[in-house]
Amino acid sequence: MTLDSTTPIEVPTAGRYRIDPRRSTLAYTGKHLFGLGTVHATFEILSGEVVVADPVEETTVSAVVDAGSFSSGNARRDRDVTGPGLLDSDAHPEIRFTCSGCRQDGDRWLLGGTVTAHGASVPVELAVDRCVREGSGMRVHARAEHLDRHAFGVTGSRGMVGRHLDLDLDVVADPA
Repeated sequence: MTLDSTTPIEVPTAGRYRIDPRRSTLAYTGKHLFGLGTVHATFEILSGEVVVADPVEETTVSAVVDAGSFSSGNARRDRDVTGPGLLDSDAHPEIRFTCSGCRQDGDRWLLGGTVTAHGASVPVELAVDRCVREGSGMRVHARAEHLDRHAFGVTGSRGMVGRHLDLDLDVVADPA
């Protein structure tokens, strides 16, 4: 089933799907140097599950990300971001996303959920703008825009690290 003839979203067959971390990516974009530069980085997805429900609005999603896997291509920046002044990945090794429902919004789906990072849980909405069948599974693209790192208690390096960030997820999930 698709939303309409112009949307790239195909609702997958109802069932349980396991996220494949090797074929899935989480990309980070944020500002630095008082907003003058842009940092692009990735995180590793450790695991996750999508349970496509019937009706689809009752679909649930959960995912776990390795907080210490921040990789921007700059070793010093990566150490600073994962260190005690920002993510403190030794004390908070995982970032978790849980979603307990979704709703259609025009040509996309919105997944309302919670991200738990750095010891704080914050409501977040992921916008799914692409979902296509891939083999017996699915490939999904979702985006969370303008997340406020201060809401998670990550307040260090003001000026050097931007307050807001965007996340892009390209997730491949296969039947469980």
